[in-house]
Amino acid sequence: MPQDPDVIIIGAGAAGISAAVALAADGLTVTILEARDRIGGRIFTVHDSTCNAPVELGAEFIHGRPPEIWELLTSHKIPITEVEGDTWYSTNGKLALCDFFAEVDNILEKMDDRKPDQSFENFLKDCRGKYGNDPDLEEAKKWATGYVSGFNAADPALVSVHWLVKEMRAEEKIQADRIFHSEHGYADLLGIFEEQLTACSVKVQKNTAVRQIKWRRGKAEITAQGPDGETSLSAPRVLIAVPLGVLQAQTGQEGAIRFTPKLPEKKRKAIRNIAMGKVIRVTLRFRERFWDELPKGRKKGSKSMAGFSFLLSHDEWFPTWWSVSRDLPFLIGWAPFRCAERLSSQSESFVTDHAIQALHRLTGMPAQELEALLEQVYCHDWQADPFSRGAYSYGKVGGDGAELALATPVENILFFAGEATDATGNNGTVNAAMASGNRAAREIIESLPRRNILGSKSKS
Repeated sequence: MPQDPDVIIIGAGAAGISAAVALAADGLTVTILEARDRIGGRIFTVHDSTCNAPVELGAEFIHGRPPEIWELLTSHKIPITEVEGDTWYSTNGKLALCDFFAEVDNILEKMDDRKPDQSFENFLKDCRGKYGNDPDLEEAKKWATGYVSGFNAADPALVSVHWLVKEMRAEEKIQADRIFHSEHGYADLLGIFEEQLTACSVKVQKNTAVRQIKWRRGKAEITAQGPDGETSLSAPRVLIAVPLGVLQAQTGQEGAIRFTPKLPEKKRKAIRNIAMGKVIRVTLRFRERFWDELPKGRKKGSKSMAGFSFLLSHDEWFPTWWSVSRDLPFLIGWAPFRCAERLSSQSESFVTDHAIQALHRLTGMPAQELEALLEQVYCHDWQADPFSRGAYSYGKVGGDGAELALATPVENILFFAGEATDATGNNGTVNAAMASGNRAAREIIESLPRRNILGSKSKS
């Protein structure tokens, strides 16, 4: 009979792979069980053959200069470019360059984690009481709400001010106000992961969805549904590196994992006290870059949107759009929170129709003209994906310490990784997932009985 691996990892996303590589480098045998037919998890890059360009269905930007990502890419001499360009906004059918960032920053800087925690929505209500109903302030608060909801895929009535402050501090440390792309998108990182897994002889069983984990002191037994039916595996240590949404799934739902016995109440409370954000993103490829000539009717010599990076709005379906480069004819629409709830589980044509209508409202371009220019649509519904059940996590009001509690091992048998376990304020990022995998690998290594080092001398 084949020997049990030292560690079984559930999930071949950035967290699981990072942990596997670190564990294998320390001499442990590792098997990864992955429900999908690919590695990467919420990193999902496809190739557009017409433009010979990557299209991201999941993670896209490198936020700032996190060492976890930069060190890997630069060591493999992969070019990284900064996303530059003007940020525009659309209101009442008019396009203009953004001029409200200072006012929004002023609001966000008033958040204070030394005071009792509250939701961002209630924080804004308190601002109204302190600073009155100044129309300019009210408009700035709308943009601030759009930022918090859009960037974090968060419900303003649920997201924690304490968590938002921690996030802002973490962003400052890595210059996260700057965003970057690698040459072939996140496919570059996945290519490095593939090389590392092969070099470390880590076994990855794809199309293998874990259904149950029975655990007791010293051993865990896993039941999974694989390509050839039900399969069982066991190991003295298991690392759970699945998205928060999967941990929150109810027994009987596709993708859910049953723990026998149940996880400790502190762990289950942590899972409840972190929220899974919702997003629908759509990438539209057009026959030409029509936005290069916008706004229509502008004065001669005035700026066009040819070099724009982001377009912001208060649209109820797709409030945020961006362009991936100055050359490619792609526009990406971002529908967070309530927008995503309305779009999730709908057909691609439904999503596309609403994306086109949103662009019509924001740019003034006739919808029929946009439809005639449209050549290709790319979309993935992460909420309806049973092995994700959402986009990425954020902290709920009153949930201080939940991420740390989620990350804490159980009986040195069950270990946890993933962006939702990040306690540094970097939740929702690929670098947080990678850092969590490295952290979990250290915890597993430290939990092992002390191993003799060949050639070492004992003290006399």
